[in-house]
Amino acid sequence: MNAHFPHASRLIYGCMGLGGGWNNSPVTKDDISQARSIIDTVLDLDINVFDHADIYTFGKAETAFGEALKEAPELKDRMIIQSKCAIRFEDDLGPKRYDFSASHIHSSVEGILSRLGIEQLDVLLLHRPDPLMVLEEVAGTLQLLQQQGKIKHVGVSNMHGHQINFLQSALSTPIVANQLELSLGFRDWLEDGITTNNAANRDIGYAPGTLEYCMMNNVQLQAWGSLAQGKYTGATAETSSDKATADLVAQLAGEYQTTPEAIVLAWLMRHPANIAPVLGSTNVERIKASQKAMNVHLTREHWYKLFEVARGQEMP
Repeated sequence: MNAHFPHASRLIYGCMGLGGGWNNSPVTKDDISQARSIIDTVLDLDINVFDHADIYTFGKAETAFGEALKEAPELKDRMIIQSKCAIRFEDDLGPKRYDFSASHIHSSVEGILSRLGIEQLDVLLLHRPDPLMVLEEVAGTLQLLQQQGKIKHVGVSNMHGHQINFLQSALSTPIVANQLELSLGFRDWLEDGITTNNAANRDIGYAPGTLEYCMMNNVQLQAWGSLAQGKYTGATAETSSDKATADLVAQLAGEYQTTPEAIVLAWLMRHPANIAPVLGSTNVERIKASQKAMNVHLTREHWYKLFEVARGQEMP
């Protein structure tokens, strides 16, 4: 996304925790004031990309964010706002499903813009691949939304390189981002590349070539789950390798005079794919601790040591 948004911050704020809980309670004044407080904190930290999805807290995340923006509309000019659509939860019509139909994408975008109180999304991401996708229908829908000025750019989430290439084949606009789970705790994206010709590779579900496709085609890799659910930065370690990794992260935080969160994110950002971590915490102190990653450049040796300890064995 950097090429398309030269002023975009490397870190992205993920708004999934805004708007209260995943329930049908209405958005409260407290929810709006929390959103405003987080927006102010994040912008003060020079993080200007905000990541939404129409399903986050059942639409309330966007609503709370939109209400906070109404209080200070001038903040909008400092932001790059993206949202995602296509996941539909179980309802009267059917089970949980993914929906790339023209009607659903259109109605989702209308809902997103309405809740956020804006006229155009900087990026619309398709949230999870729909096996029933009709290529020409999706491409036509996205291009119409662009022509109508409702979306500026198109991105995807949880897609592998072949799927992006297929979708791109019908689009005249570039796919600018792919949001995937990438972290020190979820390493299949790296394991695939180092365990080729190795029996261990058989159990890896990561599609080969996705990293390289994105790097070659200027598709920004955005990392959800980038802090690995906190298991190296204070959450309870479930395995001996998690405990050892948390200990190493703490040790390196001391050496680099930074926070454990910064070390975990710096590990991700050290990769030449220019990965942009999504920060999903609503804890202001944790957001500040994470932002310190911008000032950390791990040595190759420390990067590999973290990789080795997290995977629980030395490199093949």
